[in-house]
Amino acid sequence: MASMITTTAWVPRGFAAPFPNKYQFDEEEFERIAALAKLQLDDAEEDLAEAQEAEKKGSEKSDKKKAERAAKDDDASDIEIDDDLKEYDLEHYDDTDEEAGKGQSMGMFGNVKSLAYYESNKDDPYITLQEGANEDDEEREDLQILASDNLLLAAKIEDELAHLEVYVYEDAADNLYVHHDIMLPAIPLCVEWLDCPVSKPGVDKDSAANFVAIGTFDPDIEIWDLDTIDCMYPNAILGQGGNAEEEKKKRKKKKSKKANDEYHVDAVLALAANRKHRNLLASGSADKTIKLWDLHTTKCAKSYSYHTDKVCSLAWHGVESTVLLSGSYDRTAAIADMRAPGEQPMRVGVESDIETVRWDPHDPNFFYVSTENGIVHYFDARKATKDPLASSSVWKLQAHDESVSSFDLNPVIPGFMVTGSTDKTVKLWDITAAGPSLVVSRDFDVGKVFSTAFAPDREVAFRVSIAGSNGNVSVWDTSTNAGVRKAFAQKVPNLPTREDGAEDRLVAINNDEESSSDEGEDDDEDDDSEEDSDDQDGDSMDED
Repeated sequence: MASMITTTAWVPRGFAAPFPNKYQFDEEEFERIAALAKLQLDDAEEDLAEAQEAEKKGSEKSDKKKAERAAKDDDASDIEIDDDLKEYDLEHYDDTDEEAGKGQSMGMFGNVKSLAYYESNKDDPYITLQEGANEDDEEREDLQILASDNLLLAAKIEDELAHLEVYVYEDAADNLYVHHDIMLPAIPLCVEWLDCPVSKPGVDKDSAANFVAIGTFDPDIEIWDLDTIDCMYPNAILGQGGNAEEEKKKRKKKKSKKANDEYHVDAVLALAANRKHRNLLASGSADKTIKLWDLHTTKCAKSYSYHTDKVCSLAWHGVESTVLLSGSYDRTAAIADMRAPGEQPMRVGVESDIETVRWDPHDPNFFYVSTENGIVHYFDARKATKDPLASSSVWKLQAHDESVSSFDLNPVIPGFMVTGSTDKTVKLWDITAAGPSLVVSRDFDVGKVFSTAFAPDREVAFRVSIAGSNGNVSVWDTSTNAGVRKAFAQKVPNLPTREDGAEDRLVAINNDEESSSDEGEDDDEDDDSEEDSDDQDGDSMDED
């Protein structure tokens, strides 16, 4: 089974509903889905019309062949048929019955509207064995999400099917399991958690919510409600696919493939939600543009075109909430104020294509850039100029031999950085005034590492999610590593320790769906043998 996890994202504690709602498909929901899907249907009808027109043009060439074939059929009809075969009426064997060929007309969703549905199985006369109260309680309990649980979102490709898996991570129980999943139309490239409700009837637009934005190889951005399971269609679509009626008037024959100010026309590679202006979502695309979306109206508020190649990473400033950091394949990172679209942004240049950009969560004057060459740069934003060639980094680190496909900075513990690479290793770093030093390096058997992310809450600050090309996702409790405890004991005086004394505790789900507890025990045994060598590496780096 071929599978791969392209990206992950954490959901902070307290935002997920304790009991997610089951999706209700009623008349109102049918009309909503029909409106959202209308543009795709119109495109399909246009393709069908073009195919029919092409077939009509080619029909003249086949008329002669049909005439010849008809003449042959007439000659065949003159052949005398044996009396014993007449009863089988073989001469009309290929004739079609018009009445028998007529079927029920199929609309966009077939004949789904003609199906009877009931709010409860008790109302369905065809269901004679009713579910008991105990079964309902057990199902409700299975779906419950506790206030001490974190959600972990993993964008996964499995056997040519793309979906978003929503995991529940129970830290106290060392448990990680799939709660539900969301089917996606194309390969997912980026995922961003949203705390703003989007197109959710009956909910105040400023209330707290639990949503997710997903960017794929398609140019549209889908917005889903994580507190509703078994959904058929997203709550909203940002892009041309979300404006069916409006775009029907604008379109001539095909969707425009030229970059514009209203929607993306190529794959969406990066998403960044603004935590202070909660209705703003920034997106970067392979069409070389950055779009700023208003989630209240689901429309593009502004478009920016100051990069000359694909925009692959975005990050909002932690203090100046209108300042956006962007990284591009044009080998520059740009710092731009979204309120001044006409001004050229400040830039810094690097030696190869940029993979990820991040602001320093503990010092807003600095930011990090990782590159395809395995290097991590540390820049001072105050020294950035409009000329990227004039910029220089405070320090740079050859973190891996191959591309640094992902890295993250701990939001709670200063100077704690994790990097992941296509060389299949995950490394933890201690960043001090003198520069970065390696703490520990591990291969977690996830293949090429595509995602590494620290948990967002203080209670689980030492947990880091790891996922990659093997389709596996793991949560590593780094506080159980001796090297980490030594490096950060002074920075975190009340560093939690496990009563069971487990070392390098790993909670994982793999493709074989083995239990997380068994997986963790196996990893403990394997990692114990590696602990001494890794700790020695960490000590030598610290001494240097």
